Amino acid sequence: MRVLVTADTFSGVWTYARELVTGLVTQGAQVMLVSFGEIPLPDQTTWMQSLHGLEYHPTAFRLDWMQEGEQDFFAAQEYLCQIVHDTRPDILHLNQLSFGALPVPTPRVVAAHGDIITWWLTIHGKEPAQSAWLDWYRSTNLAGLQRADAVVTTTRWMGEMLRVAYGDDFFGQVISAGRNPIYFNPFVAKEELVLAIGRLWDSGKQVSLLTQHSHKLPVCIVGADNPIPVPALPIRADVKVSTGVNEVSVKGAQTESQLRNLYSKSTVFAATSRYEPTGMASIEAAFSRCALVANDIPVYRELWGDAALYFDRNDAESLADVLGKLDQDREMTRLYGTRAYNRARERFTARRMVDEFLHLYRRLRNLKTAVA
Repeated sequence: MRVLVTADTFSGVWTYARELVTGLVTQGAQVMLVSFGEIPLPDQTTWMQSLHGLEYHPTAFRLDWMQEGEQDFFAAQEYLCQIVHDTRPDILHLNQLSFGALPVPTPRVVAAHGDIITWWLTIHGKEPAQSAWLDWYRSTNLAGLQRADAVVTTTRWMGEMLRVAYGDDFFGQVISAGRNPIYFNPFVAKEELVLAIGRLWDSGKQVSLLTQHSHKLPVCIVGADNPIPVPALPIRADVKVSTGVNEVSVKGAQTESQLRNLYSKSTVFAATSRYEPTGMASIEAAFSRCALVANDIPVYRELWGDAALYFDRNDAESLADVLGKLDQDREMTRLYGTRAYNRARERFTARRMVDEFLHLYRRLRNLKTAVA
């Protein structure tokens, strides 16, 4: 099977695509990967070196949500059409809603990883202000959803939000995000540490909840959502942020190795997000055997069920109370770390994700053959 996969190099979609592409090639597929946003640095592409069934096409086309992204969109679409013409894939796996209406006959899966309208609805409870650009953005995404043979979300919640934002005229399916457990070490001796990931100003991640009350457990916030390439020179990016009530350690962007080390040492991962389309950070923390303390929103309940502890929605005081209970009961912390780890092993492996996508690809390919 030949699969064309799109990705961007700015977000967690790059990690998602890496797991997907690696799994597809390992199972015998031929993959054409096209990336947008920025040309990745060598450290971001070392994983490709042993994948002999992969053909990689990096580009610097801006994404639809970026400034002047609308202008780049049409050139990027034309570029994709040319690759489809040259490589003749059996399936398109498009990790951007806007490319779902690509004018080619190939069956396509559109995977939703978040968008501006569902983000705005979740954070503000209403749609963003109307503008010419937003009209273009909405109509382009809507066309992509409607033209897709299948729209895949990592949670039912995200599928419901897409329907609120864009209507019901698409076929949806849930395939959970997955990570390869081999990248994480759940057996390192833990330190008494609460880890969170996100920028302090980001209202979607709202890690700032951890700065509003004092905590007996040390708190570390990594102030960037995605790993960075290994820098040429060491970075000193560990500072103390004091609010007068609480003091937390804030680290700058981390390499993948540094981030994995933090996961492995932490006893608790604070999943504070109020908008969380994939839950990838919590999955990585679970594979590191961190106890999960999650914002009580539907997406985290869906992902983790009784394998996590929850604090009242968007409530800093409730978060502090839950962390205080874990500080007083270390056995409970270990129990919930094991629960999260077991659930991740059961539901969120890259192998399971790839198997489900291959099943979907084959069904769509066979359907096209039957129709023809």
